Amino acid sequence: MHGVSLPPHQFARYAETYLQTENRERNRKQRALIQSLQAACRSYTRVVLRLRVQAEADARANAATTTSPPTSPQRGRGLPSVRSTTSINNMQAAKKSFSRSSSRAPSPTSSFNHSHHGHVYGHARAPSMAGQTSAAPSVYGGGGGTFHSPLFRLRRAPLLQVFVPSPEGDWLSDASVLECEKELKRAGVVHLMRPGDVVWDTAVGDEGNVGRMVWDGGYLIDLDYTYSRVGDLPKYLPTLAFPPSYFHRVVRTMGSGNPVCHIDVAPWGEEIAANLQLIQDRVKTETPQGGHHMVVRWVHRSSFTIRPSASGKPFRLTVPRDVGPGPGPGGAWFVDPGWYGTVVVEAEGTNEGLADLQARCRGAFPPRAVGAAAGLSPERAAREEAQRSVFRILREKSRPGEIWIRTVTDKERLLPP
Repeated sequence: MHGVSLPPHQFARYAETYLQTENRERNRKQRALIQSLQAACRSYTRVVLRLRVQAEADARANAATTTSPPTSPQRGRGLPSVRSTTSINNMQAAKKSFSRSSSRAPSPTSSFNHSHHGHVYGHARAPSMAGQTSAAPSVYGGGGGTFHSPLFRLRRAPLLQVFVPSPEGDWLSDASVLECEKELKRAGVVHLMRPGDVVWDTAVGDEGNVGRMVWDGGYLIDLDYTYSRVGDLPKYLPTLAFPPSYFHRVVRTMGSGNPVCHIDVAPWGEEIAANLQLIQDRVKTETPQGGHHMVVRWVHRSSFTIRPSASGKPFRLTVPRDVGPGPGPGGAWFVDPGWYGTVVVEAEGTNEGLADLQARCRGAFPPRAVGAAAGLSPERAAREEAQRSVFRILREKSRPGEIWIRTVTDKERLLPP
């Protein structure tokens, strides 16, 4: 099977050789090779999506086995009870989990240093971790099920493959993107795809995120290159609808590895305003000579808690009109349980950083004095509105039940507005 056995760079080499040959000079062997590579990518995509169905079925079966009360049909015959054995296993698992959690470093949120934050963090993490014991480990490394495959991991985006030689080079033209969508239809997998699935055109190479697009439920859309040269997730996909590490290593990130995300924090604006603090933070920076220094900086830091609803229904997200239909009933978007718990928000420790954070909360803070630049054009107002939802997930600080995000400002833009 070429999709597994053939190195990724060979796909690009065969496509380049094919495109460099004149149309009238392409022999039957070259055309047969291209068709074979296209068929291999279709088969690979079908296998990956079937593995996802199998993995989710195994996870549901394991969850049903774990939650159902154990019974002992042999009770009364002098045999040991299954219930007692299960309780012993649970005690051993609890001891292991306790020893593992106690060996970790204390939460960075302990630097808030006042009783209100201690109350929030002390009571927010307990229910989230208690209610997500089976789901939280899968956020950062897969669940405890029996399914294992190098091609797919639970609660991670699948990387599907197509083979479409691009005459325009690394950047796919509209015609090439349409041809990629046709390849998915020829593979017969469109009805199995979900918003957030990543599709990779193997014919253009494997450098960065070259040739990678995201399925929005109806079409393939390009990555966003506003803040990164290798591309980030587009704004048309609500980040809260996916686990925090859903696209990790599927959509690659450069530099520190903190991906750009799009989160509307306005529903939790009042909680952010109540928990806001200006504190000093120590950051390790690397010098051009390879050394490391600890730099002290001021940051505005706050937090809010995402809790499941009391009725048990998923938390519904409000998305802009240009966002496609979600996976929920009626095309709705819901918050993924991987986000349940505490979300720590950081902004620059300047007046500009504070004003930016206040604008993202939309009315939760007292109104600020408005200068002469109050009258904005509709285009600039729309751009600033979109900017208010751009953050970065801080992977080195995040952990299950506690996700750290940082505001992204216009100073980090690579593309002109």
